Amino acid sequence: MTTTISILQRAAATGEIRFGTGNSSLGSILIAKSDRGVCAILLGDDAKTLARELQGRFPQSRLIGDDAGLADLLAQVAVFVEAPARGLDLPLDPQGTAFQQRVWQALREIPAGETASYADIAGRIGSPNAARAVAQACAANPVAVAIPCHRVVRNDGSLSGYRWGVERKRALLDREAA
Repeated sequence: MTTTISILQRAAATGEIRFGTGNSSLGSILIAKSDRGVCAILLGDDAKTLARELQGRFPQSRLIGDDAGLADLLAQVAVFVEAPARGLDLPLDPQGTAFQQRVWQALREIPAGETASYADIAGRIGSPNAARAVAQACAANPVAVAIPCHRVVRNDGSLSGYRWGVERKRALLDREAA
């Protein structure tokens, strides 16, 4: 089964990927979609930098930028960033290992407004000694906010690193708590 998953992941990673960029109160947003679903949601300060990050993530893929067909998806993500209580339900196609997929599924089960620790997630997926590996899977999350890695905190409840910046993590958690 692992071989099948990696073959599927390679196939998705070498196809055509359409992407578009927009802005939110958290900065620039890039959303990318394969033929199976959203494969990347990136946050940052500059759309060009996000596009380079996307190319680095999918070096074998043909990237098609400024896709007007993604305007609705971009709008959904921007609305979710501002008002997370509205929820976000997108067809997802995140590329990752079997372990990362298990972590990402567990993250999607954390309700908005709540947090869990890396150790909690490790326990939920049946790998209680894998808190560091859970943190690495969070850092590898390709779809910001849709897979809510921002809801994972240290055991003491304090914020730790966030791929898109701790200030963005704090802003997302504050909005969800409101």
